[in-house]
Amino acid sequence: MIGTFRKIWNFADQERGNINKSVAVSFLNAIFRMFEVSAVYFVIMALVRGNKGAAPAWIAIGFMVLSIVGNAVTSRFSKLQQTHAGYFMAANERIRLGNLLKSVPMGQFNHNSLGEVSGVCTTVLGNVETLVPMVLVNILSGFVGTVVFIGMILLFDWRIGLIAAAGIFLYLVVLSVMEKKFAAEAPNAQKSQTAMTAAVLEYVQGMGVVKSFNLSGKGDKRLQDALEFNRKSNYDIEFLLTPYAIAQDLILQIAGVGMMLSAVLLWLHGQMIVANALMSIVMSFLVFGQIKLFGMGITMMRLADASIDRTIATEQMEQMEEGSRQRSPESHEITLENVHFSYGNREIIRGISACLPEHTTTAIIGPSGSGKTTLCNLIARFWDVDRGSIKIGGIDIRDYTLEALMDQLSVVFQTVYLFADTVENNIKFGKPNATHEEVVAAARKACCDDFIERLPQGYQTVIGEGGASLSGGEKQRISIARALLKDAPIVILDEATANVDPENEDRLQQAVEALTRNKTILMIAHRLKTVRHADQVLVVDHGQIVQRGTHEELIAQKGIYADFVAERQKAIGWKLN
Repeated sequence: MIGTFRKIWNFADQERGNINKSVAVSFLNAIFRMFEVSAVYFVIMALVRGNKGAAPAWIAIGFMVLSIVGNAVTSRFSKLQQTHAGYFMAANERIRLGNLLKSVPMGQFNHNSLGEVSGVCTTVLGNVETLVPMVLVNILSGFVGTVVFIGMILLFDWRIGLIAAAGIFLYLVVLSVMEKKFAAEAPNAQKSQTAMTAAVLEYVQGMGVVKSFNLSGKGDKRLQDALEFNRKSNYDIEFLLTPYAIAQDLILQIAGVGMMLSAVLLWLHGQMIVANALMSIVMSFLVFGQIKLFGMGITMMRLADASIDRTIATEQMEQMEEGSRQRSPESHEITLENVHFSYGNREIIRGISACLPEHTTTAIIGPSGSGKTTLCNLIARFWDVDRGSIKIGGIDIRDYTLEALMDQLSVVFQTVYLFADTVENNIKFGKPNATHEEVVAAARKACCDDFIERLPQGYQTVIGEGGASLSGGEKQRISIARALLKDAPIVILDEATANVDPENEDRLQQAVEALTRNKTILMIAHRLKTVRHADQVLVVDHGQIVQRGTHEELIAQKGIYADFVAERQKAIGWKLN
């Protein structure tokens, strides 16, 4: 238990002050509860002595008022501090994880799926923000209240106090055994909860595929298994702990009955005055309620402990080392020197060397799976190279801070992701301080102002998560508007016009030309008109550059590029008879 408190203390970080305040006020709260018992004692003493005056009643009322007011004030303050600590512990950790994810290699998600990370940020940290305050309230209040009540019982008669202490001791023995059993199962419950969150997220995101293949109820085995795993793990915990919970209740009930019988017998034998006997009976109903609070806190503490462990494990994700250079280079020439990269044991890039001069356009073509997109991702440092180096302006990209590196790059992906936010905020993502006029200008250049203005609230229309409410071409154009607004000196285009409707292709081509003017450009392209005007073309096959040169130079050679051009020209000339 001490180790878990230490873990919560370390995890609390900036919220330790609120926890300290809560602990101090919990002791005051226990003292105010003593006044409530004192009020009952004064009433009983007055009744036993036959005192019909108003003084005992007013004293009792004074104690009750003091107890109620003090209890309300201290409880409110203590719970506010505990709740603040719990919620801000979780909030600060979510921010910390978000910042860590910025420097996690994309390949890390092969081992820690997006669903698992989402599960930690939602369900697991949700447990932290709700359980930690409850743990603090129950354990502190229960412990202090039990000590105070046992002390008061001892004042009435040490034998009654001994019975109460024995009941509490046996309760704690059973609690200790139950806690160890729960500690063994709690991580499994956390794992099942995270797995369920990951499976549900994946299933919802892939709902289109499920429906298109009519797999609803049949193709969701992973989801069903995750739900069953979660049900079984929770059931197993309940089944395991129920006998111990029953034993705890029996122990406290027997101890309570023992206190009442002992008080009556001691009074009958003249060894206890009637007032103390009656108070002992009253206390038999009060003292064990406090230890139950303590027991509930200990049980919840294990789940909080498992949640914190799960969160800390997520923090251990592999991080890319960040350089210290914050200034942009004078030149934005990109140089690749003997670059090697592998996914696991599968080598994707094999010793690529190339130079992309500043203010030039380099096109990359090659068969599917040849390593084109991987090469672009390495330049953007979504992954780190295994061997070799990539330099911008003669400086290794690993020497830049991640912020400084990304300030130099705009990336337009083939698969566009838009956030569940307004159209304007999605475009402003690359430049948060942009004005509305700048957003409109970028949208106009990207040929998306016309369809934006037709939306219900125009630029303030909230689009679905991932841009679900827009077509592929519309999402692509918003992505280009975002890059235009950022206006970075290096632009990486991953088949940026792939999802554009034919009627908008010429306009969007003009937008791409505006985006790439006076910039260093690297583009993955499959369209002949895009490749034809590039300053150099790199032909990639099996992770190596097999051809390089201008369009005119490569078209005169036999190889992949000539075949690529022939196929495109054949496709252009194809028509229906």
